[in-house]
Amino acid sequence: MTSETEPVATSPEDESAANRVAAALAAAGVGCLAMGVITTLSEALKPVADMLNLYKPVGPLSGKSLFAIVVWLVVWAALSRSVQGKQINIGRWLTVALVCVGLGLITTFPPFFDLFAAK
Repeated sequence: MTSETEPVATSPEDESAANRVAAALAAAGVGCLAMGVITTLSEALKPVADMLNLYKPVGPLSGKSLFAIVVWLVVWAALSRSVQGKQINIGRWLTVALVCVGLGLITTFPPFFDLFAAK
């Protein structure tokens, strides 16, 4: 016995909510990637590490975190506005998010950023 399912009609509100979720996931991925890139840059370039040292007891981590959060929020706002009322491929957005998170993770691991560390 085969069971066929009929496609479910989605309302504009459902589509809008899905678009906002896709934008949020993609922005989170970009934020992760931003954290990885700034981590690698701060290890490679002493002036960048010094610039990111916003609070001495924490060191450059304070600036790295702040930078990544600002990037995430700005990208989230921009993507949320850009997907309003549009038909998007959510699978593609999820793929972008996962790739960015993966690259962000790789670039925050010491074996990776030590390749670029200032000597």
